Amino acid sequence: MKVSGPTGPAAAPAARPTRSAGGFSMGGAAPAGASAPAMSAGSANGLTGVSALMALQGVEDVTERRRRSIRRGRGLLDRLDELKLAMLAGEAGEAALARLGRDIGEARPDEDDLGLRSLLDQIDLRAKVELAKAEVRRSAA
Repeated sequence: MKVSGPTGPAAAPAARPTRSAGGFSMGGAAPAGASAPAMSAGSANGLTGVSALMALQGVEDVTERRRRSIRRGRGLLDRLDELKLAMLAGEAGEAALARLGRDIGEARPDEDDLGLRSLLDQIDLRAKVELAKAEVRRSAA
C-alpha cells in the first residue's frame, strides 16, 4: 500500500493475490462490505474528537474567570481615572461618565477568591457613587 499526500492511503497499482500453504488466498481488492464499516468508524472518531474539543473550549476555568474579573476591575479604575482627570481640567466629563456607566453595566464574573471579590465590590461601589454624584449635579443644574 502506498501513502500519497494528505488524502490518505492509496492501493498499489498492481496488487497480486497472496497465497499461503493452507489454500487461503487474499485478493488484491477487499470486498466492498469490509471497507465501508472501517471508513465509517474512522469518521465517527473524527467527529467525536471535534465535539470533545468544542466542549473543552466552552468550559471556562478558574484562571480565565480570574483574568476576566481583573480585566474588568482595571477597566473600571481606568474610567474612574479618566473622570478624575476631566474634572481636574474643569470639564464635565460626560464622555468618561458614559463609558463608566457602560462598563459598570457589564456582567461581572463570579469570583471564588474572597479578597478579589471584596476588591471588585469596592471598585464597583466607587464607580456607582461617581455615577450617582454626576446624576445629582445634573438634577441640580
